[in-house]
Amino acid sequence: MTIFIAIYITLLGLVLGSFFNVVALRVPAGESLLHPPSRCPKCNTRLVVRDLFPVFSYLLSGGKCRHCGVKVSLLYPIGEAAAGLLFLWMYLELGLTLKGLVGLLLVSLSVIITVSDLKYMLIPNKVLLFFLPLFLVLVPFMADEPLWVHLLGALSGGGVLLLLALFGGMGMGDVKLFALLGWILGWPNVIVAFLIACALGAAVGGGLQLAGLVQKKQHMPFGPFLAFGTMVALLYGPDIIGFYLTFIG
Repeated sequence: MTIFIAIYITLLGLVLGSFFNVVALRVPAGESLLHPPSRCPKCNTRLVVRDLFPVFSYLLSGGKCRHCGVKVSLLYPIGEAAAGLLFLWMYLELGLTLKGLVGLLLVSLSVIITVSDLKYMLIPNKVLLFFLPLFLVLVPFMADEPLWVHLLGALSGGGVLLLLALFGGMGMGDVKLFALLGWILGWPNVIVAFLIACALGAAVGGGLQLAGLVQKKQHMPFGPFLAFGTMVALLYGPDIIGFYLTFIG
């Protein structure tokens, strides 16, 4: 039964990942999510069912529009595949629980803001405001610790990035995002998420500089790293903190 549920959760993530791409690409541009229907951005040909299978349609078409031959952005299949795999990851770790539901919502938020941040260097307020009440309501029921732990997580997460933003090292979208993520994680897991995000951001940024793909001091989207760090901290934060305390002890 677990295998069938895992397959279903993965397929659900793939399908929703396609919608998350639409949200991430249209909301920052001020476009409607419903009109016009999905179409090729070059020739404006409306996509039909065979063009809308997550990941598979991209592979079968060779990454190009079937009508005009223009290349389709890799963001589409990457967003879809990431949603499917991350949904599976959350299910395998958390199961069909309230915390598992929070994990799936976290994945949904993460995929949307990642695609948006990569495309526009922007984390839309509308997206954060949509997820805010969901997490405000669900997190207190999910948590075993007192509510002040999550309040402290939100204040410390948003506060640290606000200080960085004041010195020009961070955007306000990142500040608001990490305040919300800090609420989900609570204290001290928010520290784990921040350190993972910084380490991963430095590693990826350094690698891109060595490859000549970005220049020194060139701004990079930090939202994806915050989101990934938060997912790791949600699942393994206490274990990471416990290992660190044991190591230094």
